[in-house]
Amino acid sequence: MAEDKPKTAVSQEEQLNGNVFRSYNYVGTKETVAYLFNDWSNSFNINGYKNRFVWDVLKIDFGISAIVGLFTGAWDVINDIFISGVVDNTRTRLGKFRPYLVFMQIPLSLIGVLYWLLPYMFPDTAGTYIPKLICYFLFGVITETAGTFTEVARSGYMSTVTPNPNERVRLITLAELLTGYMGEDMPSFILGILYDFISTGRWKARLRSLFLFMGAGCTAVSCFFTLWFFLVSKERVPQTIERPDIKQGFLAIVRNYPVLLMALSAFFDNFAIGMSERDYWIDVHGGDTMINSALALAGLVSGPVGSISYAFVAPLRKRFSSKFLWVGADVYGDALCLMFFLVGVVNNNYRKLRPMLIVYGFREVFAKMLFGVNKVINADLWNEAMDYCEWKSGYRMEATTGVAKNLVLKLQGVVKNSVFNLVMKKIGYVQGLKIGTQTEKTKRWEFILCVIMPTITGALGIVPKLFWPITKKKRAQMYYELSERRNRMVADYVAGVKGDSGGNPPT
Repeated sequence: MAEDKPKTAVSQEEQLNGNVFRSYNYVGTKETVAYLFNDWSNSFNINGYKNRFVWDVLKIDFGISAIVGLFTGAWDVINDIFISGVVDNTRTRLGKFRPYLVFMQIPLSLIGVLYWLLPYMFPDTAGTYIPKLICYFLFGVITETAGTFTEVARSGYMSTVTPNPNERVRLITLAELLTGYMGEDMPSFILGILYDFISTGRWKARLRSLFLFMGAGCTAVSCFFTLWFFLVSKERVPQTIERPDIKQGFLAIVRNYPVLLMALSAFFDNFAIGMSERDYWIDVHGGDTMINSALALAGLVSGPVGSISYAFVAPLRKRFSSKFLWVGADVYGDALCLMFFLVGVVNNNYRKLRPMLIVYGFREVFAKMLFGVNKVINADLWNEAMDYCEWKSGYRMEATTGVAKNLVLKLQGVVKNSVFNLVMKKIGYVQGLKIGTQTEKTKRWEFILCVIMPTITGALGIVPKLFWPITKKKRAQMYYELSERRNRMVADYVAGVKGDSGGNPPT
């Protein structure tokens, strides 16, 4: 009889798609709104101008910065190993991650404000002034230690908000789509315009005052909305009662193929050496030009395209595998960078504002066509890899596995950042010069370093993506079996509690 036939992979997939994937959402309206504001607050900052702050305002010598980076980077690696183990072994009534996210948010934000006060503590001092360098070094160590707790906890927390993978994709898509309209990039736009007014002499103010006002203001706003989300949200993916061995998290990199591939891809990507494109625009085309304002206007043209691109996410995910989209977006982005570079080197166009702004505008429009897919796929694949770990091993170690993946990257970063500072010195970059007055040799190297050099040196990052193992069929089977296992885990725990409290023991 038909009803006596055993379940097949197809029937499991049909049951999964009809039950877990579609019919039940865990995150309510209030928590969804908080999720949106948290995602928005994560980008509500002026981090894109940190190089200008260090180079033009704080003025830390490149050579010394390279040495400081070696020490702070080494400490970063050491405390990551310790802190990830502490987080993964945490079991409280608030959850595994929330205690660190709730109670450390305000202290970490207050420490962040001190960063923008450093130019007031050491006004108009040389890049080799010892007291300033000591404070800069200590600040790096303190913020790195405190920030690791929240960084590690945040990365694990976002994969436990809902066990429904479709709801998780919906939240990511909704957040990435709407937060742009909520003005997450507004601080950078405002700072860029005011920076232009000051650097061109149209506004008689000091850059340090601008950075303090914008930096402290963004920190306060971000802290408020991030803390609100952590207070109203919940961890819904159950953790094992037993505290896992820290070694298991590090071994997960090797034992779990998706995590290994993501780690290898990030490892090869991290060989990319380059500088921020914003620094090229400021140093080559700044000075008498309102360059940041011009870039903001050019970016506005591509903004609607980026919003429309989110409409492509669902049909593309249905039509193509995650591997195809992951690899395709990488190739597409590299092709656009190559086009931008070729236009720049022809007739030394990189020194000419009008042709570079035109090609920049076209590049941004084409890049934004896959903007939504890039945002959603990259965020969801890591969550999917964490679920794969649970499926294969029976436990979750988001914190330690995440740190293990990033460990080699941070070791690379320690060396790479120090090398970058030495490269900037080698190409003749002089800190504190009037904007736009670097030598022609330096400007040429800035263009190379910001466009084609990162593409070439990070090209191998695409290779591991070609071997992504989670097909659509395997994904359906994984979530079907995970949902059953999680339900049994919760049921066994509840039955055990009732038995321990004097009720009828489970039969």
